[in-house]
This record gives sequence, C-alpha cells and structure tokens, in this order.
Amino acid sequence: MRVKSRGDKAIMDKKWKMGLVGLGGSRRSAAYMHHPQIEVVAICDQDSAVLEKAGCELGVPDSGRFERYEDFLNEDTDFVMIGTPVPSHAQLTIDALEAGKHVLCEVTAASTIEDCFRVIDAVQKTGMTYMMAENTVYFHYLRGWKRQVQSGMLGTVFYAECEYVHEIRDRIIDSATGKAYWRNQRPPLHYCSHSIGPILEILDDRIVRATGAGRSKTIIPAGGDGCIDMQVALFETAKGATIKLLRSSVAPRNPGFAHFYSLYGSKGQMESGRAGYDSDGWIYLEGSEEYANGAKSLSCKTIDPDAPAEATKGGHGTSEYYLIRDFIDALNRGTTPPIDVFRAMEYTLPGIVAHQAVEKGGVWLDVPQVR
Repeated sequence: MRVKSRGDKAIMDKKWKMGLVGLGGSRRSAAYMHHPQIEVVAICDQDSAVLEKAGCELGVPDSGRFERYEDFLNEDTDFVMIGTPVPSHAQLTIDALEAGKHVLCEVTAASTIEDCFRVIDAVQKTGMTYMMAENTVYFHYLRGWKRQVQSGMLGTVFYAECEYVHEIRDRIIDSATGKAYWRNQRPPLHYCSHSIGPILEILDDRIVRATGAGRSKTIIPAGGDGCIDMQVALFETAKGATIKLLRSSVAPRNPGFAHFYSLYGSKGQMESGRAGYDSDGWIYLEGSEEYANGAKSLSCKTIDPDAPAEATKGGHGTSEYYLIRDFIDALNRGTTPPIDVFRAMEYTLPGIVAHQAVEKGGVWLDVPQVR
C-alpha cells in the first residue's frame, strides 16, 4: 500500500464549496452532508417555501439562498449539483460551466440530440469537470457483475435485458387537481440511463443503433408522451451485442418499481430479482459441476457490506456514497470522472433516438457517436 504524502493530505483536507439547484429533484443531500470535503454554501429554487425548508435542513444561511439562477451562479462555489427537471439540465449545465463551475448533473444529461452536443462543446471549451449522477452503476451487485463479466465468467455476452418500471402517475399528473407536471411530456424511453448505464459499464460497450415501439395510452388516455403505457427499445452495440429495454412510468406493478438486468453469454446466464430492490436473482454456468442440477440463487444487494456506516445515508443502497466519492476524487486529482460528459451522452442519446424510432414507425436509426 502506498503511503500518503503531505500532498495527499492537503488534497484530502480541501473543502469543495457546493451549490445545489433544484431542491425538489436531487435526493443526495445526505450523501453530500456526510462527505468530509463537501461544504454546501448555496442553494437555488424558484419555490421560496422549498428554498427556506432546504436552507434550514442543510444549514445554508439566508445569504446563500437564491430564487434566481443568475444570482446563484455569482456565488463563490466550486461546483454545482443540478437537480432540476430534466428539460432544463442542458442549459443550466452550460451556464454553470461557462461561469467557471464544475458540474454534477442528475440524469439524464439532456432531452435533445442538439443539447447533448451543446453540453459536450461547453465542457471542452471551458475545461471544467462534468459528471452525470447515474446511481445504478454503483449498485453493489452490479459492480460485482462488472468484475465477473470482464473476467470472462460468462464468456462473450451477446444479449442483455434491462427494465425500469416505476409507477409514478402522481408525479406526472396530479390526480386531485389534474395538473400536468413536466414528466407528462417526457417519453418513457428518454429515461433510459438507469437501465442501459449498468449494462454498458458491464460490457464496456456503447450503443450504435436503436429502434423502439409503444404509443398506447390506455391508463391515462388524455396524458402526454409521459403517459405512454409502456415502451420497449432494441439496441445494437459497437461490439455486436443486442440490448432490450422496457420502460414505463404508469404501468401498475407491485412492488411499485423495479430495476431488472439480465445477461446472456456464451458460457452462461445471470439475472437480478424482479421483486424490487435487493431481491435475489439467479445464475447458471454451463459445464460447471456446481451447476449440474441447474441454476443457483444469486444475491443482488444494493448495499456494499464493506462500506462505512454513513454510506447508506444518501439512499439507493450505498450507490450515492460511491458516486459522490468518485466525483470528489476526480476534482481532487484533476482527473476525468467515471461518467464524464462523453459517457453521459452514451447513456442519454440512445433513449432519445429510440423514441424517434417509435415516432417513425419502428425503424432502425443510427445513434450519434460522441467520440
């Protein structure tokens, strides 16, 4: 083990001043507050009541609370966490980068192909650090799958499935008032990074072509694209694998939401559980005596048992802890974070293109490449 130098200590002692915009969208405040190098000094939201409540919870004084984003960006901060509705992510990211702020942005990075490339251009022109805060790639069991698959345990993985079915009808249209929120216009396939992100990391791959299907609205007939019952996409990767994605924000399901992942390789197959977080999946390896009688149960825990006690306080197992740690480590070292601007767009663009394919009648479309 390398002995830490005085330079290392200076790096680890540095405080990074954070500004948080969008206090209803980001749920990582506990993870921030428990990172020893993060100091929350500014917050921003258009809702004054939300602003006051969050300011008290985070210990941010009145002088650090802003309703106008322009004023917020003038505050002395090192980086901005963007937790606003997704349609605003691209422009707020660009504004922050141009103001000399590093950016940690909630998923997904943008809502249009044009905006994806505008964000890339801004990162390259400013030289600031950008990371997209996709938490599922930090699920404990998926990090384990990545190590196992890349060691060759499944052989060549040629097919994968992923699902994110999460019934959030009241976050799309208020059932009491009929008010439609921003998610009403967001097609299910646009919210793809929770699903394809881990698959692409496990396979060390990227998507090159996409198609999709799903336009019916039987559950909320009068809703926008966000109320489409279910959408499915098929993707082809640069390495020749096929990925199927299933997405819905309105379909009835119990448990109320679930992430699902499945991998098929030349030597075997593994999949997660379907009964919500932490439910067991199964694994089968062909030709192994251990599996002579068939598949075996596979633990799929989102919590890393070796993480410190405070690691669960950010939510989503221990994923928020490792996500924030990686971002701060990148700032400390001046290195590229794991989900940098290019990887963020490789998580984001396929869903945008797949929905375009739906609108064109299920044709195959090329996914723009960012590298």
